[in-house]
Amino acid sequence: MSKQYFGTDGIRGRVGEHPITPDFILKLGWAAGKVLARHATDSRKLILIGKDTRISGYMFESALEAGLIAAGVNVGLLGPMPTPAIAYLTRTFNAQAGIVISASHNPHEDNGIKFFCGEGRKLPDDIEHEIEAQLDVPMTIEDSTLLGKARRISDAAGRYIEFCKSTVPFGFNLRGLRIVVDCANGATYHIAPNVLRELGADVIEIAVKPDGLNINQNCGSTHPGELQRAVLAESADLGIAFDGDGDRVLFVDAHGELVDGDELLYIIARDQHARGECNGVVGTLMSNLGFENALRELGIPFMRTKVGDRYVIEAMQQHGWDLGGENSGHIVCNHVTTTGDGVVSALQVLLALRNAGQSLAQLKRGMQKYPQVMINVRAGQKVDLDAHPQIAEAVRSAEDKLGQKGRVLLRPSGTEPVVRVMVEGADADTVRPLAADIAAVVQTALS
Repeated sequence: MSKQYFGTDGIRGRVGEHPITPDFILKLGWAAGKVLARHATDSRKLILIGKDTRISGYMFESALEAGLIAAGVNVGLLGPMPTPAIAYLTRTFNAQAGIVISASHNPHEDNGIKFFCGEGRKLPDDIEHEIEAQLDVPMTIEDSTLLGKARRISDAAGRYIEFCKSTVPFGFNLRGLRIVVDCANGATYHIAPNVLRELGADVIEIAVKPDGLNINQNCGSTHPGELQRAVLAESADLGIAFDGDGDRVLFVDAHGELVDGDELLYIIARDQHARGECNGVVGTLMSNLGFENALRELGIPFMRTKVGDRYVIEAMQQHGWDLGGENSGHIVCNHVTTTGDGVVSALQVLLALRNAGQSLAQLKRGMQKYPQVMINVRAGQKVDLDAHPQIAEAVRSAEDKLGQKGRVLLRPSGTEPVVRVMVEGADADTVRPLAADIAAVVQTALS
């Protein structure tokens, strides 16, 4: 059964437009509180709330808090914290669930709600269905003697910083490395620079002054140009960019060249394989063919899933594999944490560099990326590509030209009102016009 509100990564949309409104979020908090309380196996009724730095987070934090308290649930307020930090703290506080107010890499005009269960993983589908069903029930308020209470958790940042440092071996340090870190004016602004600095790196910070409106604005992993320029200007060894909620990470090498999620996954997998610890890697339909080929050369099993960290994590659990992720920089290191974590993943890359005794530019050369072009075509929320035969014909024509040396992928985004048109092949001069041609056909068909 399909869900009305929950997508692949929670509930997300434009602030002020249903369902991202205070009244709906109030009801959502109440519905989630009622459902999760029913599933409690003991007396604990604590749910943590964290948020990124966008201005609407204040409003939705209060709405969620009120809804949960009305349902008789206690609330722990974490303030601005990375999404993976909420997952970690939910586990360590033995909370029933954690809620994140964030629209990740989207601009400040958007916001959303993500849930983690008590184990720090995404809520199961059946619980999300149950919450949606509860939303259709008239809201009631517990007797005043049964209302929940709220408290602000003041040491959340320090706890998470220590956790991040614990995910690398004792004695590991970054002394001698000059690193530019771009925090996207988002939730890692008071976390990532401190983690790197406490491990001994010489850190230059950019995009660490959030004002509620500048999250992801020409900075961070979605706009790495400023980081690339800063790495060159500062003669840094490398640069690290996070997205607004800190679950994605990209790197820039000393030459100012971007290193994407596929390349970072390859570097981590290569290091783990050298230590006899990599049993397989999960990627997505968007993972580069060059990444798949490089893993095959190392003898590392690889499989693809639909796009979305939920599907990556499910496949990792099914196969008992510890590493997976997306080319966007959403990387899951299951041997040290339960969800995609930009800071933890960055440390795993830096560990690989130290173990190999090589630079980032040197290590990434082991993987030869295929040219890949992606074009976003604006579309409605519900798109049926199969209803347009001209789109299928355009795809078939492109696949015939690419042969066995490339592929075409069309998919509606799970987080934005766009259709992503991706063409990949051995020859960039062939890939670019094919992508443009298909995107034009999709644009005409959907308009």
